[in-house]
Amino acid sequence: MAAIQRRGGSRRRASAEINVVPYIDVMLVLLVIFMVAAPIVNPAVVDLPSVANATPQQQTPPIIVTVHEDGELTARGKDNAGNAFERKLDKRGLIDFVHQRQNENPDQPVVIAADRSVKYEAVLDVMSVLKADGVKRVGLMVKSK
Repeated sequence: MAAIQRRGGSRRRASAEINVVPYIDVMLVLLVIFMVAAPIVNPAVVDLPSVANATPQQQTPPIIVTVHEDGELTARGKDNAGNAFERKLDKRGLIDFVHQRQNENPDQPVVIAADRSVKYEAVLDVMSVLKADGVKRVGLMVKSK
């Protein structure tokens, strides 16, 4: 029975490590395939239509509604003749004024401007009143730096 005994008396344990060499081989083969295939693929060419006889659209100047810190509203802009106007209005007067202006120019946008000291709720209130009353193009004016 002495012949069956192992030399050194120690047992070999199974290794818990993953052999990553086959994965690296596969990745290198894929890399070579993509490097060979990349120059073969032709980029798509997009043919954009050309505009030869287009007339430039006349942009209607917006109605600028300013919300002041005390809640007062001011509407300013230009009329059809190009004359500048500025009016102090309440919310109902603003809606009537905007509808009157948009009856003349249906695509005329309304831009809401406010000072930093004005609460955002007041600006949103004016915007929601205009939107609820059917004004289509309402936006916020931002100050560029």
